[in-house]
Amino acid sequence: MIKSMTGFGRCEKVTEEYKLSVEMKAVNHRYLDMSIKMPKKFNYFEAGIRNLLKNDIQRGKVDVFINYEDYTENKMSLKYNASLAAEYMEYFKKMEEQFGIANDIKVSVLSRMPEVLTMEEVPDDEDSMWKILSEVVEEAADSFVESRVREGEHLKNDLLGKLDYMLEQVAFIEERSPRVVAEYRMKLEEKVHELLESASIDEGRIATEVTIFADKICVDEETVRLRSHIEHTRKELLAGGSVGRKLDFIAQEMNREANTILSKANDLEISEHAIILKTEIEKVREQIQNIE
Repeated sequence: MIKSMTGFGRCEKVTEEYKLSVEMKAVNHRYLDMSIKMPKKFNYFEAGIRNLLKNDIQRGKVDVFINYEDYTENKMSLKYNASLAAEYMEYFKKMEEQFGIANDIKVSVLSRMPEVLTMEEVPDDEDSMWKILSEVVEEAADSFVESRVREGEHLKNDLLGKLDYMLEQVAFIEERSPRVVAEYRMKLEEKVHELLESASIDEGRIATEVTIFADKICVDEETVRLRSHIEHTRKELLAGGSVGRKLDFIAQEMNREANTILSKANDLEISEHAIILKTEIEKVREQIQNIE
């Protein structure tokens, strides 16, 4: 199947504890350029996310947006630093002995000493968090790929139609070329008759001139190669896969052949159809830029 490089995908998972959403969008790019924007708590998983997405995406500028809302209220825990509390009490005792004053420190006072009691955030279980995150990322990626495949199918059908139209132009040029030579011979003979009037015509010289002309305007090799390139493009489109770069190269070769045909054309009708060919090839190249 053919995939477009433009696409969009989204997945959202909501529970009593959290809301997690992943959104993906992409535009054309020569290579894979992936940008991931997410909360800092997910930074550890960036490499894993990239590896997941690379399985389904080969080309394109892909932007990934990850949003997370935590609904839980039990993410904080109270920590008691017993060794620090003991150190405080030891210094209070020394102060009592040194200054001869009563040690009136109570638990309520000791608990307010710096760092004796602290609030700490309970760390997330990385395995559980990755399981949740990876599932949502994969579902968003599936939706993203589906949109690319749908668009790719439209591109393929459009390109196949353009290839058929190009073959019609090639067929006309192939049919018209021999007639151009015949018409040239006829005009040449008429012109020679006018110049020489009743004198006999040197058929050998006429044949030589016609041969030189025919060789000069001959586009047989170009049309054969052009047909081959068109059929190669059709074959790649029907085979599917990541063929964008290959098709772009083939389109460049098709354009080269069309340019040669146009430069050799010594006939208005062939020139017109060669121009149509160039126009269609340019349209094909533009469409190919959208293929992964």
